[in-house]
Amino acid sequence: MVSTTLAATSFSLLRNYNANVRAFAANVRAPLQHSTNYNSINFLLPLHSRRSLSRVSVTNNEEAAAKAAALNAGSEAPTIFDKIIAKEIPSSIVYEDEKVLAFRDINPQAPVHVLIIPKFRDGLTTLAKAEARHGDILGHFLCASKIVAEKEGILDGLRVVINNGPGACQSVYHLHLHVLGGRQLKWPPG
Repeated sequence: MVSTTLAATSFSLLRNYNANVRAFAANVRAPLQHSTNYNSINFLLPLHSRRSLSRVSVTNNEEAAAKAAALNAGSEAPTIFDKIIAKEIPSSIVYEDEKVLAFRDINPQAPVHVLIIPKFRDGLTTLAKAEARHGDILGHFLCASKIVAEKEGILDGLRVVINNGPGACQSVYHLHLHVLGGRQLKWPPG
């Protein structure tokens, strides 16, 4: 009797799961074409699946933005970071000296997410373009990241990241360093 009840319950759960998956698939296709409103399908998914759905959507947007940005990577036109340095675009500055500017990321991936940028690009649009003559600024990046970590109180647990090229989702072709912390960081990161 117990095994029959267990089998019936398992079959019922599986049937409900399959129905939810079909409903989810039907509801996801239409909103992606018009507007992305995941609230209507949240009741169908457990919390961890909703997080995964959100991550996939964000990841696809980041990948598309990185590919689009790569098309203009060779341009000497001012980047958004050049405009932030010139104070044409407001930012929440954390640290500044004669060589670098550090400010909070507008799309933080951790409780503390600060970008550090060189004030002068000097051909450094990606890390792949670095030459021996850039050694001073590259070393200064790491020193500045320590200062930022101290200011933000994350010196005991931080991650320093440089995205290089569209395969790493670099979306601004002005070399920059991410300082992340304020929570337990997982490994592997990506």
